[in-house]
Amino acid sequence: MDLILWRHAEAVESDTADDDMARVLTPRGEKQAARMAAWLDRQLPDSARIWVSPARRTEQTAHALERKFRFSPALSPMASSVQLLELVQWPHAKGCVLVVGHQPTLGQTIASLLGLNARECAVKKGALWWLRYREREAGAQTVVVTVQSPEVL
Repeated sequence: MDLILWRHAEAVESDTADDDMARVLTPRGEKQAARMAAWLDRQLPDSARIWVSPARRTEQTAHALERKFRFSPALSPMASSVQLLELVQWPHAKGCVLVVGHQPTLGQTIASLLGLNARECAVKKGALWWLRYREREAGAQTVVVTVQSPEVL
């Protein structure tokens, strides 16, 4: 199974928690999303399943990819890594799943899957981590396929 965790691109700041879900991408964030989507579209299998947080900034980030996706409240800001992994059926699902979500959930998920001591990994805005689950004679492994940031594409 391949799991791609894509953090939403740069968004406007919020004055209150009430309007956090309505935050939109900044012009820089729109460019980040477009740059990452262009790279990702060349790499992503056509059969990939795409899950997106219901927040407006993640929806805008996902729209840059121009593929069909589904929303899930399990990816809302402050969701848990357990909720994310249950949604994508890690590690038993077949194929590739792309998740467009938020910190700290994405970083917590990465840390958990890679067995890191830290509670979370830092994931830059607009960046993605591509992880792969595989079974070998020595046992199950989670492998980092790539980490990409829109600034270096």
